[in-house]
Amino acid sequence: MAAAVAAILASHQDPDSVILLMPADHRIGDVPAFLRAVEAGREAAREGAFVLFGITPTAPATGYGYIHCGDTLADPRLRRVLGFQEKPDQTTAEAYLAMGNYAWNSGIFLLPVRHFLEELVRLAPQVLRVCTEAIDRAVTDLDFLRLDPEAFRRVPDISIDYAVMEQTPHAVVVPTDCAWCDIGAWSDLCELTDKDGDATATLGDVVALDTKGCYIRSDGPLVATIGLEDLIVVATADVVMIAPKNRDQDVKKLVDRLKAMGYDAAVQTPQVHRPWGFYQSLHTGERFQVKRITVTPGQKLSLQQHYHRAEHWIVVNGTALVTRDDEQILLRENESVYLPLGCVHRLENPGRVPLNLIEVQSGAYLGEDDIVRIEDIYARDSKDGFEHLPSRLSVAATNRGGR
Repeated sequence: MAAAVAAILASHQDPDSVILLMPADHRIGDVPAFLRAVEAGREAAREGAFVLFGITPTAPATGYGYIHCGDTLADPRLRRVLGFQEKPDQTTAEAYLAMGNYAWNSGIFLLPVRHFLEELVRLAPQVLRVCTEAIDRAVTDLDFLRLDPEAFRRVPDISIDYAVMEQTPHAVVVPTDCAWCDIGAWSDLCELTDKDGDATATLGDVVALDTKGCYIRSDGPLVATIGLEDLIVVATADVVMIAPKNRDQDVKKLVDRLKAMGYDAAVQTPQVHRPWGFYQSLHTGERFQVKRITVTPGQKLSLQQHYHRAEHWIVVNGTALVTRDDEQILLRENESVYLPLGCVHRLENPGRVPLNLIEVQSGAYLGEDDIVRIEDIYARDSKDGFEHLPSRLSVAATNRGGR
């Protein structure tokens, strides 16, 4: 549970601190109004209240959970929480709207760290125990804290709502109208995007002919449409998804199917980021693979070797300092170097601009786990690096980690 990790880390700095937990996929259109709501709840949180932010409903929405708001407290901006309701059907949502004492549950919380950890001890001790272990065994690289993956995998799959907020007697709510939106589906993004005369939103390299009420986005190839209506079309570098607008909530089912079928695209984008920059697979064939590697100025990859592949590096732009066994080679634009199988090598960018190069791998096995780190400034393990991060990369990383 991310909330438990945040509270534990905050307690290390100040046991009496207050933390504001906010989902990453929400939009707040009226920031001043939201800040006023946070200010309204801050003193209550300092006194031990678990503050929720209830959004004043503008429609009988069935896609949000609801907070049942009770009496006003001593501070008229706060109300007691009487209960929580899951996503209702249309009739129930209309009844909530008519009663006027229900608010959308924004999933944003203002929590007193000390009291929240005490409630975790009482209500979810396993969550607290495993999160503490993941932090105690964490490692750092640059500005990142990498939780111990083995421990974090054992964290119970439960939200802060179920584990704590629905059971604690300390919950209060600040009703607010801050133009909030939970961007939980592509259709939500469509609502927030400018549209043409046919009510179609387009982003990227898109040409839409006689296309109405659609959301069409390309992060890569040209997307051209004819005669479509009420569809979601999203093209990335490695995937094209097409769905009716009224089925965009089923994307999770599609991702689950792709995972079960072993598609890397379900868990990892083509660009794989590392502390030194990123790499991107461009083409894979029989016994070869072509990648783009970008190294930020002043950064370097680990000193490493491979047992199953050789590599060619061709500099596209920037300057590369290459270590190859006992040699150091300075490469500039349009220059290249060959790294035979088994040689000890390192790539670094000594310049002031990003280094871009093309890597051509050849060999019997091209998996990124064919790597032995001899020296690494980011303190990663000799073999597994970041392969087991507890994130959306974790599944594919067993084959795509390294460097």
